[in-house]
Amino acid sequence: MESNLKPLSQTLLDTLKKIPSQSGVYHYFDAQGKLLYVGKARNLKNRIKSYFRFTPNLAPALNLSPRIAQMVSQIAQLRYIVVENENDALILENSLIKQLKPKYNVLLRDDKTYPYLCVDLQDDFPRILLTRKIFKKQGLRYFGPFSSGARDLLDSIYEIFPLAQKEACKRGKKACLFYQIHRCLAPCEGKISTKDYAKILQNALECVQNPKKILIPLEQKMLQLSQNLRFEEAKILRDRIAKIKNLSPLSSVDFADLVDLDVFALVCEEKRAVLVKFFMRNGKIISSATQNIKSELGFDSLSIYKQALINHYSNALPLVPKQLLIPFDLGENTRELESFLQNKTGKKITIHFPKNGDKKRLCELAIQNGKEILRLEQNNEEEVFDSLKTLFSLQETPHRFEIFDTSHHKGAQCVGAMVVYDDKGFVKESYRHYLLEGKDEYTQMREMLKRRIQDFTMESPPDLWVLDGGVGQINLARELLESAGVNLEVIGIAKEKIDSKAHRAKGSAKDILRDENLKEYRLSVSDKRLQFLQKLRDEAHRFAITFHQKQKQKTMQHSKLLDIKGIGKATQSKLLAYFGSFEGIQNASLEEFNNVLSKKLAEFVFKALH
Repeated sequence: MESNLKPLSQTLLDTLKKIPSQSGVYHYFDAQGKLLYVGKARNLKNRIKSYFRFTPNLAPALNLSPRIAQMVSQIAQLRYIVVENENDALILENSLIKQLKPKYNVLLRDDKTYPYLCVDLQDDFPRILLTRKIFKKQGLRYFGPFSSGARDLLDSIYEIFPLAQKEACKRGKKACLFYQIHRCLAPCEGKISTKDYAKILQNALECVQNPKKILIPLEQKMLQLSQNLRFEEAKILRDRIAKIKNLSPLSSVDFADLVDLDVFALVCEEKRAVLVKFFMRNGKIISSATQNIKSELGFDSLSIYKQALINHYSNALPLVPKQLLIPFDLGENTRELESFLQNKTGKKITIHFPKNGDKKRLCELAIQNGKEILRLEQNNEEEVFDSLKTLFSLQETPHRFEIFDTSHHKGAQCVGAMVVYDDKGFVKESYRHYLLEGKDEYTQMREMLKRRIQDFTMESPPDLWVLDGGVGQINLARELLESAGVNLEVIGIAKEKIDSKAHRAKGSAKDILRDENLKEYRLSVSDKRLQFLQKLRDEAHRFAITFHQKQKQKTMQHSKLLDIKGIGKATQSKLLAYFGSFEGIQNASLEEFNNVLSKKLAEFVFKALH
């Protein structure tokens, strides 16, 4: 972007004069080309001009909030994308916020699909399954969603009720071990009728609908195991019982006149907010979920509610509510969000802002829960996070980190690793491994970061990238992020080198930190900021090394197998160079082998492998 651009300049004014009156999405940029904000509009011309006053000079409009007025004062350039209708604009806006993480948009990361329990009532001997998908089949009954504890509930049901424990139990012709230990009644041998099985299933489904019913038999079994000195098994049941008790602490709340409702309630403080979700089915709150949100620039409630609804209902859901309750007036956005919901779910879901009665009471309960979560929330590392912002002059305090490292041995078994850290610690379900083709660390890092940027459409960017490396890696990351238009800051941590070798003395490793402007920071080895970043880097290193060792072991096993079959090292190297992996060699056709080896050798290799 041109370096001579200035905020609220004549260049911006000229662009404002040419904006069309169609639906679309707009982007605001500052003088350095950093993305400030993404918004959508039914009428681009009217919406964008509402941010400005034009006389005597271009300036922020008088009716803006302090947060938005601050943002407008930084706008040097705007771009817009015209779309066919409001619905397309709504979806595109949400997608771009998730991918690009603009400075003044609040990003909601959590848009995971919650699991459901599902049973096929047309089956002779149905099993209860855990699923996040919708199956295109008649006769299926779903229960949920479950924000937590679904697996523990399901395992407990199979522990207590003698249902067919595995799909194989129904296909087999002979009673298996489950029958011998009284966990299954052997429908495979006809030892139970479909009518009697249906009664057991009905009792199990009652526990799915009201998990508290399964607690007494679970506790009895735990006590029995303990008395028989089977403490490990008793401990497993103890942990399950604890999770089932927490499955829905609000399950006792019963609104007889309310059938299927979802409630979304946002509670904000200065720099913290929490979004509370209640899922009510058949008049009972069956599960609840919360999402913590951080922002140093305040919160736009309308934007957060829009993101939350789009994120949640963009997933294919087997059960949807008849109505959504939100303790906030969405105004004219209500109609377009209802249209979005109908397009996504195929059903009419109304959005209601209750003013009185049970529905208002339900929203107040959600708000009360949100306030309690904010009151109890503690983060012992908040001071370190704040000090990192100050040290590196970051735009905002980082609360979610992604840390990258690579590992290889003489250019072979090249792998990359990404670990994730947030307010609650290391987020292991978000860790990623990468198989890499590059032969040097710089090329490998480029490949890994490019692939991560491509994945921003599925999992949004963090607040900060931490790279194991120096100037080259930081410049590389900046180049890739700027090319993709992503608002994400980067720092590096590199080992101090003595005589061109990394200094790794335990307890005295003087790592060098660098910000994205390549400024160096040499902190004391006792500095908490350095120790925190070392902890992140070391975890990424451990994760990369572990994966590398697995790949190396796998390669050695493959190589040993080929040796046994008479395929020598030279031929293996030639085949690996062509097919890229041992799996590629194993799956290759004779014609493909002919492209690499002599006809005679190709036939020998093909026969040896098959």
